Amino acid sequence: MNSTAIAAPWPRQAFDIDASAMLRSNHVLAQLIRFALVGGASNVTYVLLFTALTGLDPLVANIAGSIVSTIIANELHRRLTFNAATDVTWFKAQWEGGGLALVGLLVTTAVLAALDCWAPGLSDVVQATAMIAVMAVVGGLRFLALRSFVF
Repeated sequence: MNSTAIAAPWPRQAFDIDASAMLRSNHVLAQLIRFALVGGASNVTYVLLFTALTGLDPLVANIAGSIVSTIIANELHRRLTFNAATDVTWFKAQWEGGGLALVGLLVTTAVLAALDCWAPGLSDVVQATAMIAVMAVVGGLRFLALRSFVF
């Protein structure tokens, strides 16, 4: 019996994808994936800091968590998401990225207040679902603004 392998009908190399190289590239999809990963890490940072400080005062814990997680996210976006560490200064990333984060916070707060005013009987699940949708839109717009104007 012959021990040679059966040839594939097409070259295997046509389907080889170097995912690591793709994720390191400046392609918009790679940047979007890194943006989402940084956002997730930023949210974990916020939760950990909020949990650690909530015994002092929930408002202080919220403010501290928001500020620290935003600073970390802006720096990670500058260095990792958009590979702009040599082109954009730390201060510019914090000033403009922080401003965009503040705008996002104002928009989500306004939508939450509007929901409470216009539809006060919404269940917590419906309200949370609406806020997740709004936050997804705000996050997408933040990505576009950071990609187009900041980095």
